[in-house]
Amino acid sequence: MLKLYDPSKANWEYVSHAEGVIPEKYGADAVEIPGSRALLDQLEHAGAPWAIVTSGTRPLVKGWLDVMKLAHPKNIVTAEDVVNGKPDPACYQLGAKKLQLQSSASVLVLEDAPAGVRAGKAAGFSVVALATTHSIDQLRDAGADWVVRDMRSVTLKQWDRKTGEVKIEIANSLRVD
Repeated sequence: MLKLYDPSKANWEYVSHAEGVIPEKYGADAVEIPGSRALLDQLEHAGAPWAIVTSGTRPLVKGWLDVMKLAHPKNIVTAEDVVNGKPDPACYQLGAKKLQLQSSASVLVLEDAPAGVRAGKAAGFSVVALATTHSIDQLRDAGADWVVRDMRSVTLKQWDRKTGEVKIEIANSLRVD
């Protein structure tokens, strides 16, 4: 008997398996977003809280992190964790909850897609958009606070363990007004 994927049943086992194979098969073709490794290493070294919030499945994100040898966050929000995907803000709200952040001013979203920018803004957070997969105009029109070419423009300057305040520098921002 042939079994077909039925999206009405949200067959996460099928989707998770299919997406989990992608990094294994195509990992050699992966290209790191310039500056991403440096920022993740800065956050990890400082012990600053951070999370990945993605529309992909858990096997997909973990597979890419393994293939790219990038830091794994303590907190991940994936498609399996929310009812509606981006631009619904629930994914970013859950990410902030997992990080136990007290205010929306404590959250900075880094996004590469208009739907993600909209989700971050709808959650009440500041958003830095990366012009790596979409145009500057698309990201600006989605509501990004800043648009940068890649992660080289985002640097951790300080993290205060007592107050939980993180200071980030955003350089070379492209026009959003």
